[in-house]
Amino acid sequence: MTKPLEGIRVVEFGNFIAGPFCGMLLADMGAEVIKIEPLTGDLARAIPPIIDGKSAAFITLNRNKKSLALDLKSTHGRSLALEILKTANAIIENNRPGVMQRLGLGEKDVKKINNKVVYTSVSGFGQTGELKNRAGINLIIEALSGTLSVMGEKGDIPPRPGLQTADILGAMFATYSTLAGLIGQIKHNQGMIADVSLIEASIASAVWETTEYLSSGIIPEQLGHSHRASAPYQLFETNDKRYIAIGAPSDAHFKKLMDILDLNNLSENPKFISYSSRKENEKDLVPVVANKIKDWDSSDLEIKLTEAGIPCGCVRNYKEALNNPHSIQRQLVTEITDDQGIQIKTIRNPVLINNKPIKIDSLAPELGEHSFEILSQVGVDKNVFNKLVSDGIAI
Repeated sequence: MTKPLEGIRVVEFGNFIAGPFCGMLLADMGAEVIKIEPLTGDLARAIPPIIDGKSAAFITLNRNKKSLALDLKSTHGRSLALEILKTANAIIENNRPGVMQRLGLGEKDVKKINNKVVYTSVSGFGQTGELKNRAGINLIIEALSGTLSVMGEKGDIPPRPGLQTADILGAMFATYSTLAGLIGQIKHNQGMIADVSLIEASIASAVWETTEYLSSGIIPEQLGHSHRASAPYQLFETNDKRYIAIGAPSDAHFKKLMDILDLNNLSENPKFISYSSRKENEKDLVPVVANKIKDWDSSDLEIKLTEAGIPCGCVRNYKEALNNPHSIQRQLVTEITDDQGIQIKTIRNPVLINNKPIKIDSLAPELGEHSFEILSQVGVDKNVFNKLVSDGIAI
């Protein structure tokens, strides 16, 4: 099967997560992604856990890519990068604003030699504005975007999300804008410059919270395990000391839930008769429901609720999430064999195309693994390449 983006060349100047995750998604779909790294490599190459001398996180984030290691601060290294960018359909970079411009590789520099290129910049706060040069790593973005302000129990210190929410949301919007630009390139013969900020990606994703504030002036607060608009819709503790997520988003769901919990009197109570009244009287409703749920074992309750069509699920750890029959049937975990014959497990792309998983063609490249292959395409022969290496311009 031909992958959708085969024939598309993407050049990535990426570090850590946001840029590389975007590049990985495009590479999974068949784009040739050339990762141009400094001679010291992407900083993510040192992120633990380190398995057999390699970062497991880096391996995941940079699969299906090619690595070209260049000293972009040198005149020769920069000129070689520009030669490669002449043939690029898209560029992804997630450096601080101004870095690419100082290197002579900013959007204006590249547009002079390739005016149809799609140039996507991902940064903490965007390419303009008074905060543009401020360091914007994941936790800081979660704090400043409002994300943390609605997490945890009211009055308690907000817990940080267990996932890299800001980085991944930024990467998803970067992928979205890059793909939109590529369609414009093909359909309208034009290029595009995309400015993606992690903080704005996080704020834009807070649909319930921003809507509540903008429409009513009410500042969203911490809700603990409660949902902003629905009740009951949260985690409950069971008899076996596990937690189960239960949502009753409709009147029909609520009546079925009350029937299973032997709380039919609540479903007839005017205080709980409608979606909005249940939320208004949540403080009276939830403790009664929670007390009943403590009489159940988690697995028994999950089976019973699922049979009744009530949305629910026990809180799983990642071992359980990856090894349950459904994940196994859908081949969520896949194995790839590296050059030394070592098998490495990873998560496949979550998209199925034509009912089949997207094949992972290669593991993350070694630093500079494809340098000569790529540079030979712009006229660098073996002798010249060896001179670049000895001069400290390439690896």
